[in-house]
Amino acid sequence: MSAPTSPVYQALCEALDDEYKARATYAAVIDRFGPVRPFINIIQSEQRHINALQMLLRRRGWPIPDDPHGGRVDAPASLEEACRLGVQAELDNVALYDRLNSLAAEDDEVLTVFANLQGASQQRHLPAFRDGCSGGDGGGRGGHGGSRHGRCGGQGF
Repeated sequence: MSAPTSPVYQALCEALDDEYKARATYAAVIDRFGPVRPFINIIQSEQRHINALQMLLRRRGWPIPDDPHGGRVDAPASLEEACRLGVQAELDNVALYDRLNSLAAEDDEVLTVFANLQGASQQRHLPAFRDGCSGGDGGGRGGHGGSRHGRCGGQGF
């Protein structure tokens, strides 16, 4: 099946690529530093974002692009740096959805999903990464009886 030229398809593919990249980045952090928060929570949310975008593509009978980022992203040298990168990635994600909304203006279902994904980035992921960067628990470690789970846990992303 050839890829459609629809602006909505292009917007969905660009959003999906960004979510794939986020998942790969957060997986690399977890691989390097272990199951640290907020990364262990947010990677699950990124998977839900991917699932939602893939569902929209399937409903329209459009091809789902492969993940070009899985296993190809290097983790930062420290958790502090990882949190800073997470902050920037989520800010970029919010801006991406602002831009993609104009491409998907004709499709209310896509706009609704984009709004939900953007809201998760802005209202939950971004504060969790900012907390990880500024928190006194080693950027996501400690805080629960010596476990590797930090302060950001339990925020339901």
